[in-house]
Amino acid sequence: MTNASEPSNVVDLSQRLDPRSDRVGALLVSVRGLATKRLHALASNMFENIDDALFDLAEKAENNAAQTQFFDGMREVRKKRAIVERTFLGQVARDLADFSAGRARAPEAETGARPLANIELSLVGENELEESLAITSMVGKNEQRLARALFAVNQRLSVICGGARMDDATNPVGPASLASAFRQAMRELLVEVKVKLIIYKLFDRYVLAGVDELYDDINNELAAAGVLPQLRHEISTRRSDAPAPIGPVAPGASAPTAPSPSAPVTDAAAAEFMQSLHTLFSARRGPAAATAPPGPLPSAAELLGALTLLQSQIALPSVATAPLASPADVTRDVAQLKAQLLAQIGQLRGQQTAHVTGIDEDTIDLVGMLFEFILEDHNLPAEMQVLLARLQIPYLKVALLDRRMFAHGSHPARQLLDALADAAKGWSADADRDGRLFDKVKSIVERLLHDFDDDVGIFDRLAVELQEFLDVSRKRAELAEQRVAESTRGREKLEQARRRAAQEIVGRIDGASLPPLIHGVLTRAWANYVVLTLLRQGDDSHEFRESLRFIDEFIASARPTHDVESRRALRTLLPGIERSLRRGLASVAFQEADTEQLLAQLLAYYRSQLGESPVAPDVVTGDLPLPQAIQAIEEPAPPEPDDELENLADEAFDEAFLAMVRELKVGQWLEFLADDGTSERAKLSWVSPISGRYLFVNRRGLKVADHSQAALAQAFAQGNARVLDSALLFDRAMDAIVGKLRTDTSTG
Repeated sequence: MTNASEPSNVVDLSQRLDPRSDRVGALLVSVRGLATKRLHALASNMFENIDDALFDLAEKAENNAAQTQFFDGMREVRKKRAIVERTFLGQVARDLADFSAGRARAPEAETGARPLANIELSLVGENELEESLAITSMVGKNEQRLARALFAVNQRLSVICGGARMDDATNPVGPASLASAFRQAMRELLVEVKVKLIIYKLFDRYVLAGVDELYDDINNELAAAGVLPQLRHEISTRRSDAPAPIGPVAPGASAPTAPSPSAPVTDAAAAEFMQSLHTLFSARRGPAAATAPPGPLPSAAELLGALTLLQSQIALPSVATAPLASPADVTRDVAQLKAQLLAQIGQLRGQQTAHVTGIDEDTIDLVGMLFEFILEDHNLPAEMQVLLARLQIPYLKVALLDRRMFAHGSHPARQLLDALADAAKGWSADADRDGRLFDKVKSIVERLLHDFDDDVGIFDRLAVELQEFLDVSRKRAELAEQRVAESTRGREKLEQARRRAAQEIVGRIDGASLPPLIHGVLTRAWANYVVLTLLRQGDDSHEFRESLRFIDEFIASARPTHDVESRRALRTLLPGIERSLRRGLASVAFQEADTEQLLAQLLAYYRSQLGESPVAPDVVTGDLPLPQAIQAIEEPAPPEPDDELENLADEAFDEAFLAMVRELKVGQWLEFLADDGTSERAKLSWVSPISGRYLFVNRRGLKVADHSQAALAQAFAQGNARVLDSALLFDRAMDAIVGKLRTDTSTG
């Protein structure tokens, strides 16, 4: 709290400013002005250097094709510089306006509309991936480099907007938001991906590298206005929505709006946080509990000794020999630990019972509520809830030794629990048939129960061990996941090519009555050649245009010839038809004998067309035996069952469920419920830029499901699918505990 000697305009850490107030409005206008001015200067400098960089690369290009790419890119940037710059700055302004109004920044739509005029269809997925990797890399690098100043900006913007949670990802002027805005602007440029990646590097070099001064401007402006003027620039080492990093890291520090524990805090603020919790616990217990019982209270050493005795009585049975305790048993043990601890202390003292008061009782209750949350957390499979809940005694010992665990996100014990929960989130019996993950989690739990006394360093050591295990598992899963995505992408491209070939052929036939021989060649053998050409060369290639020209000529060759002129025209077409057929059929693996048989049949048909021989009845009736290779052409695969949902005229779900689907991000975990009551956990691995379908894999990288938007929306609506929370376990637990204490206090 501020004291009487401090200026009245200094904002206390526990205060929240009303975002609708005039003062906040003026501060936000000031922030927008600083951002616009600084980013406009940085972007202008970048564009000046883009021109020079592309020109230099063009001069040094190793071949004409590469040189052309760079010169074309340079011309495109010159032509559209103004609109790209305007789009970038406009998006930043919109993000700031949304933040001011309390609206969360919308995630970038990876499958949104993009200019594809000069990009081959077969490269869309790879190009998107390269862009995403480049952006992820530069955002991560700059968030780490700018961590101190960015953390201070996060805290100050959070205060002036009513205490709304702010982190690096949601900061409207953070590297992630700026990179996202620039990516939106880059969609105005029709350039090769190689040129795009060069521009992203220059954006990193000239814009993100220069935002230090912007953050200094914002921090100085807000501090001068009394917003956290004494804030120390101590930093959070990770965002709460990121996978839990583990192992020792530098402690973070800054006070959140008390008593919310979602962000790391300083030691002093940690004490203030615990004091706030003590107030809530005391209010919940009532005035009678405030009276200290007679006799000496147990020391910290006595508490730890009693816990060690209780800890020694816990044994995790081997999965191979006995089942783990049931959730009901573990829930009972968690609820009874406080009573068992007090009874144990009383027994050691030769008393009936013992009492603790003050901060020790708060700590015991807080750890108890933490593990009650774990047992109710639907993010965790039931088997993993049972395992992790056994850690209550070790974590109570840690809390008694170092209560900063509740407020420091970088505390090793907290990080280990977060990492265990994050790994467990994607666990299922089917995805872990060899039991590797389950056994690793169980091993860590057992070692903490058996080995932890008062050396907190064991959490660091186990964290490193777990991370090494997860790294190996992740690499193995990434390879499998990549194969699944490539296989799915290949099938989609094949189906798309088949549909395109069918459209071209059917459209050119246009209902005309063709002899069975001509019709069979077009819709089977030649259709396969068109598909292959689309896959290999693309729809803007010379080969594809020639394949369509053949269709037109082949259809024309079937028209009746009633006069000398029409016969002359047919004779002119025939050599080209034969050459195209030979070349096309050879490329789709026709045997030479089949090709010769087909050409002989066509020759007989054309001789009858030219009046050189009678019309062959089998050509007209369709009784002509076609080569086996033509008859055996594979038909396109039937649509996936849930494709039918795309055509529903009356959707059985609200638009809100479709919005939920569109907001899904690659890497998020979902739980799918089957009709028989079983469930499967799966991660969103890939969203097809071709069909918009969502590919899900398990933790081993193996395909679990492949859904359309409509099918996913219906699953959400019916309760057959739900998104698992991506926030860290400890953060979610502490938020829930504080909320429950406040509710209990207000209703008590």
